[in-house]
Amino acid sequence: MSKFIAISATIAAVALVGGTYAITKLKTPTMAQCGATAVAGEVIGGPLELIDKTGKTVTDTDFVTEPTLIYFGYTFCPDVCPLDMARNAAAVDILAERGVDATPVFITIDPARDTPEIVGEYADNFHEKMIGLTGSAAQVDAASKTYRTLYSKQGDDPEYYLMQHSTFTYLVLPQTGFVEFFRQVDSPEEVADRVACFAAAS
Repeated sequence: MSKFIAISATIAAVALVGGTYAITKLKTPTMAQCGATAVAGEVIGGPLELIDKTGKTVTDTDFVTEPTLIYFGYTFCPDVCPLDMARNAAAVDILAERGVDATPVFITIDPARDTPEIVGEYADNFHEKMIGLTGSAAQVDAASKTYRTLYSKQGDDPEYYLMQHSTFTYLVLPQTGFVEFFRQVDSPEEVADRVACFAAAS
């Protein structure tokens, strides 16, 4: 009788664990449920090698250690970049309130003016966690091509020229890589919701 009770208890325990696993499995979102963006014919993301605010060469493995929002812009940008950067910073704060850690990253597409010190100060002004990155013209061009962004210099003024550029923000996860991009119309709350979903699914 005691043997029967022991076997029954074991079966019940296994069933309980299995049931708990099934419930957990059902409650865990998949990448597709988070709104993963399909980009036909394109492979976005990959290795990066740039320079941080201290002048040190870093790679994506150094700074993509948690859900990371990557934005390509430039510090002389008069309107679009500050709005997008502020939105990304606000999304990171919302995520922090929900217990989700995320890192905002700014990569310049204007290395001629944006030195390591300048991009570092620029990023710090938006968020204490924001990482500012620059590099040689070749490094920046390689990073831009890796994420399929576009940029070009506008005007002939050697000092006060503007840059035309893509304005997407890219969500990159450790081990997984690029999973989603955000447009200017996406609010901080919308960005935070989707980042949190991907973080839970990864």
